[in-house]
Amino acid sequence: MSVVSNILAAILNLASFALLMPILELLFGVNKEVYGYIPFSLDPFSFDSWKVFVDTLKNNFNWYILDMIHVRGESGTLFLLAVYLIVSTLLRTAAMYLALYFLIPIRTGVVRDIRNNINAKILALPLAFFSEERKGDILARISGDVNEIENSIMSSLEMLFKDPILLFIYIAAMFMISWQLTLFVLVLLPIVGMIMGKIGRRLKQRSFYGQQQWGALMSQVEETLSGLRIIKAFNAQKKMTSRFQQDNDAFRKTTFRILRRQQLAHPMSELLGTVTIAIVLWYGGSLILSHNSSIDAAGFMFYLTIFYLLINPAKDLSKSIYSIQKGLASVERVDKILKAESNILDPENPKPVGLNDRIEYKAVWFKYRDNWVIKGVDLLIEKGKTVALVGQSGSGKSTLVDLLPRFYDIQAGAISIDGVSIKDARLHDLRELMGIVNQEAILFNDSFFNNIAFGMNDVTMEKVVEAAKIANAHEFIMGYDEGYHTNIGDRGSKLSGGQRQRISIARAVLKNPPILILDEATSALDTESERLVQDALENLMKNRTTIVIAHRLSTIRNADMICVLHDGEIVERGRHEELIRLDGYYKRLYEMQSF
Repeated sequence: MSVVSNILAAILNLASFALLMPILELLFGVNKEVYGYIPFSLDPFSFDSWKVFVDTLKNNFNWYILDMIHVRGESGTLFLLAVYLIVSTLLRTAAMYLALYFLIPIRTGVVRDIRNNINAKILALPLAFFSEERKGDILARISGDVNEIENSIMSSLEMLFKDPILLFIYIAAMFMISWQLTLFVLVLLPIVGMIMGKIGRRLKQRSFYGQQQWGALMSQVEETLSGLRIIKAFNAQKKMTSRFQQDNDAFRKTTFRILRRQQLAHPMSELLGTVTIAIVLWYGGSLILSHNSSIDAAGFMFYLTIFYLLINPAKDLSKSIYSIQKGLASVERVDKILKAESNILDPENPKPVGLNDRIEYKAVWFKYRDNWVIKGVDLLIEKGKTVALVGQSGSGKSTLVDLLPRFYDIQAGAISIDGVSIKDARLHDLRELMGIVNQEAILFNDSFFNNIAFGMNDVTMEKVVEAAKIANAHEFIMGYDEGYHTNIGDRGSKLSGGQRQRISIARAVLKNPPILILDEATSALDTESERLVQDALENLMKNRTTIVIAHRLSTIRNADMICVLHDGEIVERGRHEELIRLDGYYKRLYEMQSF
């Protein structure tokens, strides 16, 4: 429909000027010939017959105009001419509007799909991808870069559906008037295109650098929002302000150069268009004066009118090229996310997985980049047992646990559940077995109910309340006016650290998974709450396979097995009393905490 509307707009544009020229010639006496009516005859299979038909059409149109001047007079004819111009312009502008109107669903739909694809890709990519990227830069890509692509897409759509159609129809009309003059004009157009293209390539390079700077700027904003408490506590406002202003000024300078070059498009096309018209005027005038061409003075005036009509789509085409070049830089940055390969994928033929016997780590090696973080770890966790991982910060405790739900994939060795390698199971099925409570309580800007019921379907209020009671969270939740429907703010900002952790624990309680992973689950609680939650967790952990990462050794004294990690290796393992008797790493850690 957009193509049809653009064709109609071009034809109406030509028709309004094509009919205007002979009417004015007859009205003001430039054309003094006398015309009489000639009956129409046409043989559709004869070229000569078509030529005669066109000549007859012209003759009868002139006869009709002369008759109108005779009957209505010059003023009456001018009035009808004015009405004709208004009506033709109304129809033409309506057609142009419809052409753009039918493109809007494509424009908005494509941008929606890009955002959906980026969001889906972010959720699908492994955590390792985001350790290499800054969150602010990713936010810049899904906002600023996608908006830039939207503008670029609209320009390219107009270029595809509008400008080529107008150019084709106008050039075809110009060929009909004078093929010699039109061939001459077409020689000039590639030269103009080459000049504009050279500037466009430079613009793309600068735009890519500018979008990178914008991403860095967004990262700073994200870091500032996340660290406001520390910034204020250490009186670092001046430092953060200075750093932001410095980067913002660098971004401004890049944008300054981009916009200057972008604004060059219009005056450049204006200048080149005027130069081209001047050359056409000289060459066309030479053809008329030499009497070697079929074009006459009236035809040449109409030809120049069409050529002026040709300039606007040519200008739009040059602007589109600029805009597309600028948008391509954003496309490359968005593609870095969309085309990123995930190495953590579902197998082609997945095996069912369920915990009935044991979890086993066999000679597991893992590294994020260059240095090994986990070194040849062997670990057997029987169903229903509680295994605690202890050790200094950076010893590999959290990493070892992150390998089980395949947040990262190991480089060597194997991890299996009941003999089934975790790489042979669907990610959804594997992670469905686990409930995780992290050291940092990760909550969402939603209600208590939705945070506790996160990721689960058809959850009743009774079950949520029961889970909250087990996690010692029900009492403080009911202290809010809206109870479980109270919004807890961004990342649970309306709650204390202990309250956030108890909501996180309630979420794991509600899921009721076969495997429970507690990464410093009670570290943010006060002494009284820690005792209450610890008792609740111990009840929850009964007959459940639990992996506990703990710095407070008092919380894991009753674990079935305690593994001491040091520099990526398990250096000691056993129950609390056994490890104390070993008089090694564990005893030293325990005595330091006791002291």
